[in-house]
Amino acid sequence: MLNFGMPTLLELQTLEETAALCRELRLQFIELNMNLPQYQPNVLDAERLQAIAQKYGVYYTIHLDENLNVSDFNPYVAEAYRRTVRETIRLAKELHAPMLNMHLARGVYFTLPTKKVYLFAAHKVQYLQSMRDFRDEIAAEIGDAALQICVENSDGFTDFQVEALDLLLQSPAFGLTFDIGHNHGIGGADEPILLERAEKLRHFHCHDALGRKNHLTLGTGELDLPKYLTLARAHNCRVVLETKTVEALRQSVAWLDRNGFHT
Repeated sequence: MLNFGMPTLLELQTLEETAALCRELRLQFIELNMNLPQYQPNVLDAERLQAIAQKYGVYYTIHLDENLNVSDFNPYVAEAYRRTVRETIRLAKELHAPMLNMHLARGVYFTLPTKKVYLFAAHKVQYLQSMRDFRDEIAAEIGDAALQICVENSDGFTDFQVEALDLLLQSPAFGLTFDIGHNHGIGGADEPILLERAEKLRHFHCHDALGRKNHLTLGTGELDLPKYLTLARAHNCRVVLETKTVEALRQSVAWLDRNGFHT
């Protein structure tokens, strides 16, 4: 059976409000968003989070900061991001959170007269070595915990990102998040890459989309939602209903109920 969860919503100022809504909608987990100030590793209190989870019968996954760039050429900057991941892993272990979600940064690019060149592509050997180092560091930090970091598709994987992705996936500490709306917004370019590595799928971000507009309420766009939910079920993935408002989340749960995916 699929586990469905909710994202962190701007309308809900406290974690307790979020957990109450999660239980009301019969969802199983909350994806804490570390882009927000109240969900930074230096302010999160594991005991309080555990108490709320127990009170409302939910659990957590964690979305790492979208600015995360563990391969920045400035070693002090890269270390700050890596430290963030290490500390978040320690928190996740205390919470028994099963996964962290992360994006792969594209980094800086130079615009030349005829093309755009990403510095990670121009200095790919150094970039890929940093990814190997990050992979091994994180695998050691996770150890034998039941925890993975799942890499999410976003604006289309570049060639150097695909190489980095495959390096990370060599370790069981890493898996994949399939964001179906992001994929639709770029014409489905990431889908073949993800499906070629389908055995690594662990997590879905599910929202409807119309053209390049995504994060829509389920059933209001043009995505073949049953196809993707069936794929998620086949790989025993968790699914975040990644809408942006409380009302859109309520309507999305209602769509799941009507279509037999949420019981």
